Amino acid sequence: MAVAIIILLVAVASVLFHLFSPWWWTPIASNWRYIDDTITMTFWITGAVFFAVVAFMAYCVFRFHHKEGRRADYEPENKRLESWLTIGTAVGVGAMLAPGLLVWHQFVTVPADATEVEVMGQQWRWSYRLPGKDGRLGTSDARNVSSDNPMGLNPKDSNGQDDVIIESDDLHLPVGKPVKVLLRSIDVLHDFYVPEFRAKMDMVPGSVTYFWFTPTRTGTFEVLCAELCGVAHAQMRSKVIVQEEKDYHAWLGQQQTFAELLDQRRLAKASYTIGSE
Repeated sequence: MAVAIIILLVAVASVLFHLFSPWWWTPIASNWRYIDDTITMTFWITGAVFFAVVAFMAYCVFRFHHKEGRRADYEPENKRLESWLTIGTAVGVGAMLAPGLLVWHQFVTVPADATEVEVMGQQWRWSYRLPGKDGRLGTSDARNVSSDNPMGLNPKDSNGQDDVIIESDDLHLPVGKPVKVLLRSIDVLHDFYVPEFRAKMDMVPGSVTYFWFTPTRTGTFEVLCAELCGVAHAQMRSKVIVQEEKDYHAWLGQQQTFAELLDQRRLAKASYTIGSE
């Protein structure tokens, strides 16, 4: 009896801890409430199964405990029970998979009016590229990466000349506008993750991955790397600052374009050469 009660108390305590735990998600700041709802649904389904299994164990411990003169019955199979377990398992797995597939379809279907923003990870910092006045990002190639061209833009692509380059600084975004985040890495695996946005994706060297989201409230949100990438992985931090549209455009107008960056570094090289002579 004592063992059965302890097993039941473990099950009840686990459910109560889930309901009243202080360790929960950070307040959401994007359109991905669907992800929260899907995870919550999964918790409830797996929690119900967990409680049912533990309660059945407690019942068996109490009901079939040893008594003098009682003999155990050997029952190698029960087709009716197996059928119900198979049906119940299939329904439970289907109930968890179906919402996830619907959310994944939304996750990879980018709105036509989404603005493209590029994020590049490298040990151990973040760099960003935003479209300039033409609203389009220029092409890039990892073979173009150098100290003068840190994001590997194609200098012959006219669409990239007005691209805004943000090195080792914060990313700013306008509130209420969908954003398609293009993800690149030039060394090892990284993962761009902002907990309040609920969306993240691995950054694979040699590939361009993506996800999209819409910031739903203004504020400053911390960027984390969610893929172990080396000794300074924990220090690979940045911030995303979500602003009202007028404030965002005011900030954007003060940033350096790719063309300005090239001119500035050419001038610096020329000055260094002259000074060395």
